[in-house]
Amino acid sequence: MKKLYENPLITRYSSKEMANIFSPDTKFKTWRRLWIALAESQKELGLNITDDQISEMKDNLESIDYDMAAEMEKKFRHDVMAHVHTYGHVCPKSKGIIHLGATSAFVGDNTDIIVMKEAMNLIKIKLVNLMDKITEFSLKYKDMPTLGFTHFQPAQMTTVGKRASLWLHDIYLDYNNLIDGIKGLKMRGAKGTTGTQASYLNLFDGNHEKVKKLDKLVAEKMGFEDTYPVTGQTYSRKVDFDILSVISGIAQSMHKITNDIRLLQHLKEIEEPFGKNQIGSSAMAYKRNPMRSERIASLARFIISNLMSPAMTSSTQWFERTLDDSANRRLVIAQSFLACDAILEIGINIFDGIVVYENVIKQHIENELPFMATENILMEAVKKGGDRQELHEVIRQLSMEAGYQVKELGKKNDLLDRIISSDKFQLSKDELENILEHKKYIGRSAKQVEEFIADYIKPILNKYKEYVGIDIELKV
Repeated sequence: MKKLYENPLITRYSSKEMANIFSPDTKFKTWRRLWIALAESQKELGLNITDDQISEMKDNLESIDYDMAAEMEKKFRHDVMAHVHTYGHVCPKSKGIIHLGATSAFVGDNTDIIVMKEAMNLIKIKLVNLMDKITEFSLKYKDMPTLGFTHFQPAQMTTVGKRASLWLHDIYLDYNNLIDGIKGLKMRGAKGTTGTQASYLNLFDGNHEKVKKLDKLVAEKMGFEDTYPVTGQTYSRKVDFDILSVISGIAQSMHKITNDIRLLQHLKEIEEPFGKNQIGSSAMAYKRNPMRSERIASLARFIISNLMSPAMTSSTQWFERTLDDSANRRLVIAQSFLACDAILEIGINIFDGIVVYENVIKQHIENELPFMATENILMEAVKKGGDRQELHEVIRQLSMEAGYQVKELGKKNDLLDRIISSDKFQLSKDELENILEHKKYIGRSAKQVEEFIADYIKPILNKYKEYVGIDIELKV
């Protein structure tokens, strides 16, 4: 029996790796690593802390008694103090120096930064793998002509690969924003209760340089080059907004890409993977719904809408801090990353097995190209001595008649037959077919794809080549 709510991000969508990053184990082990880093730094700067105490803390890094911590939290109504006492219970020699001079935000905020950085690095790997798959698709179909659409109406020609390069470019922009976000992330550091470092200044007898050094040492031991120069009790909540803006940007790109795929699947030009035993509809057995793309769209909207929370949290903080950020951040940060991880995994899966129906694409071109090519036909006829203004009126009338055949009678576009039959145009069938050769209408599409990928994407894929090629197995 399952009587309690289960988070579908865990049970259905996100990877084990991302779920692990936001797990209690990761969170509370990071708290303990921070307490160890603080103790080591304080010892290096002259406080009376022994190697024996630090060794004891390290030896018990992973022995977290969650039952005891829960009992303590129920008693204290304070999660950090519950874990200070739980850690101290297995570290009797060092319990007196755990959390020395620190406030709750020392472990809470610094852990959030550390965890988000780890999550961003995992997102980076997924993003690079998606770039690799779209790159392969773009190059494979770089010169396959297809109808371009504006306003979802047939416009001019492009290629299947060129359209995919537009998706890839959006992902490339997201990648750059993600890298900037990772590089710009700093720790909150050892700043004390209201960010003044007063407790540490007291511990080091008014020695400002040692307090500054403590802040830097803790950051370095946790793998960061620097800390934010000033904070209140917390780091600025604008940081959360900035990070989740990057995640939202990825969601926006994935929504747009999968919208396009859904429309193309409706046109039967492209189809996302469909499993051998997959069922499209419980009633309509023939259906092959773009379920993966629809799931991405659904989760992407969840991520995009989540961005409102850190914006409101940042703007409504009071002075050095208020606690009304806490419950909101526990939900929004983790779930945005879990959902982003999910949509990237699904995206990789889609491009790993996406199908292109070339004959359907050709058929759609044949239906529309005669209309699109009227200007070219006109010019060739003028070259043979025709009157441009007279021919323009003739081809306009023939186009209307052909349009009637298509729209009112449901027949094929017979504009070319009408032009051949007309005594106004001195063009043979072969000459018209030459004018209508598809590749004459795709411009520099193939070259643009090659140049973009060579100049911008390949350097990224080469940089992370050891991470490219991950296997994705969707849970559902």
